[in-house]
Amino acid sequence: MRGRFITLEGSEGSGKSTNLEYIYQRLKTEGLEVVLTREPGGTPLAEAIRELLLDKRNHTMVSDTELLLMFAARAQHLHELIIPSLNQGKWVLCDRFTDATYAYQGAGRGICHDRIAQLERWVQGELRPDLTFFLDLPVAQGLARAGERAELDRFEREEIDFFERVRQGYLACADAEPARYRVVDASPALPDVQAQLDRIIDDYLQDRGSANG
Repeated sequence: MRGRFITLEGSEGSGKSTNLEYIYQRLKTEGLEVVLTREPGGTPLAEAIRELLLDKRNHTMVSDTELLLMFAARAQHLHELIIPSLNQGKWVLCDRFTDATYAYQGAGRGICHDRIAQLERWVQGELRPDLTFFLDLPVAQGLARAGERAELDRFEREEIDFFERVRQGYLACADAEPARYRVVDASPALPDVQAQLDRIIDDYLQDRGSANG
C-alpha cells in the first residue's frame, strides 16, 4: 500500500522547524514509519543545489534560474527519496514542496502560474501531497521572529512586500485546494499552535482509519 505524502508550508518565522519535528514525532507515536525530509534538498545533490539557492552571495540570480534550480532539486529528491519511500508504504513528511514554488517564485517573484504548472507536471507527473499544513501568521510578526537568527539567507533578506506577496500566494493555494490544505494560525504561543496540529492529525488519522475500514 502506498504511503502518505504530507507537507508543511509557511513563510519566514512561522515556526516550521519546531513544528515539523512535532508532527514527525506525533506520526511516529501512531506506529507509522515516517521519512523526514526538506526542500530544496533531501538528497546530496539536491542539498548542493539548496546551498546555491540560499547563499546570500548569489544576489544576481535571476528568477528563472531560481525556478529551474528549485525544480532540478525537486526532480532528484522525488526520484531518489520521495517516490521510493512512498512505494515502500512509508509516510513522507516534507518541509516545503511545490506550493512553496507557487508562493515564492510565483507570487513573490512574479513568475506566471502556467509556467510553474508546466514544470510541476513535467517533474511530478500526477504526484501531489495528500495533506498540507500551512503555518500562517502576519508577515511583520514572522520577520521579527526570523530576525532573531544569527544570519539571514538570500530569501530572508527580501523586503516585506515580497513576503506579503508570498503569504497571499500561500492563501491562494489554500483557497484553491481546501480538501488538501489545513491552515494553522501560527501567531499564538507554541502550545496553542501545536494543539491545532494535534486536532488536524487526529482528524486525518481518523478519516484514514475509516477509509481503510
